[in-house]
Amino acid sequence: MLLEALETARDLGRLNEVATVFVRHGLGDLVHRWGLAGLLKRAGRAVHIQAVERLEPVSLPVRLRRALEDLGPTYVKLGQLLAGRADLLPMEYTQELARLQEEARELAWEELLPQLVEDLGRPPEEVFAHVSTEPLASASIAQVHRARLADGTEVVLKVRRPGISEVVEADLRLFQRLAELAENERPELRTWRLRGLARHFARTIQSELDLRIEARYCERIAENLRDVEGVIVPRVHWTRSGQRLLVQDFVEGQSAAEWIRAGRPDGVDGKHIAGLGADVVLKMVFLDGLYHADPHAGNVLLLPGDRIGLLDFGMIGRLSDDRRAEFLRLMAAIVERKEDEMVDLLLGWSTDGEVDAELFAHDCLAFIDRYHGLTLAELDATGLLRDVAELVRENHLSLPVDVASLLKAFITLDGLGKALDPEFDMASHVEPFAREAMRRQVSPLALLRRNVRGLE
Repeated sequence: MLLEALETARDLGRLNEVATVFVRHGLGDLVHRWGLAGLLKRAGRAVHIQAVERLEPVSLPVRLRRALEDLGPTYVKLGQLLAGRADLLPMEYTQELARLQEEARELAWEELLPQLVEDLGRPPEEVFAHVSTEPLASASIAQVHRARLADGTEVVLKVRRPGISEVVEADLRLFQRLAELAENERPELRTWRLRGLARHFARTIQSELDLRIEARYCERIAENLRDVEGVIVPRVHWTRSGQRLLVQDFVEGQSAAEWIRAGRPDGVDGKHIAGLGADVVLKMVFLDGLYHADPHAGNVLLLPGDRIGLLDFGMIGRLSDDRRAEFLRLMAAIVERKEDEMVDLLLGWSTDGEVDAELFAHDCLAFIDRYHGLTLAELDATGLLRDVAELVRENHLSLPVDVASLLKAFITLDGLGKALDPEFDMASHVEPFAREAMRRQVSPLALLRRNVRGLE
């Protein structure tokens, strides 16, 4: 039945390519254990899995990263998602997958032009006063070019790569089928919630493919940050934007990544920038529930006056009021040594999987003992989430995707903060936002809303 669901030669050909690349990188055992070899054999194809001679002596995590890079943009995106799943993979894997780079070939202007004409309704030179045919940046999903409107406004065009949607959709279809295969034939993999992971990944990358979604999130975050001094979010030009084209104001500035690579030269207050960036993201997380889920150095511009510009809202995280309340309860339970509440919360997050309740409760108590004596102001949210992820993984549980996304964002933010300011302390920035969020959780209006939801 699964074979019938795979769309004939195209999907089977891609599956064979995936298996072959994995074997080439010395991951043949993985091909067997996940059932790929058996599936191909039943389809009348064979993957020759044998010892790979002269295999470079590198670790399995490195081999996995290289295999994903060889397989292209969808697999790179998948690896980046798994880099934030410390509840599923050991640290040596998540750290290696975090190194995945989206090295995409630059497309010639002539390759983009037919799609641009179709989206704009006429040639770009008739819509813009000037368009640069040289890209500012080229990634797996889109390529960015600079342009100027008739009124002199400098803008950027984010153009989706022609044909990328079809490639990604074919890979996503294959992921879903393979997740079903793995869960059906390998019960030990069910802890991973592979089908749910495949659905979440599909939603994430499909959102990135529709640039209108990015534009709407960009506007919502700009509205949420309208009263925050020192932060610029580029304006969207809706009349020229669509599913495959996003037109935004051009923000002049050096990326934090460029500044760090240059050796952190004088002229930028790294300590101030790190603190401002952390406060902005933590406000999004704790108070707004909508946040930039990939706050790495390339997405932060350094602007005159020690201001920052935020770019690329293709990866967005969302936390419901209830989830934020649960996360705050977890932090409080650890500080206040309430192991029963911690156990209940984590088991509630991990609805699947078999767990030894007594052993899990013992592990939670030992976990709390590691944080004994710390106040909320001293509690490192990033380290806490890392440790929670390891705890649930060791007990064959997993985190909900929104909590896993939050972990990835915190790790990225913490890394950026330390790169900008070696003395950066995430905990000192978390505490005021966590306290304000707690205060809002017990406000009369918040209690009324929760009671109304409980009656529905």
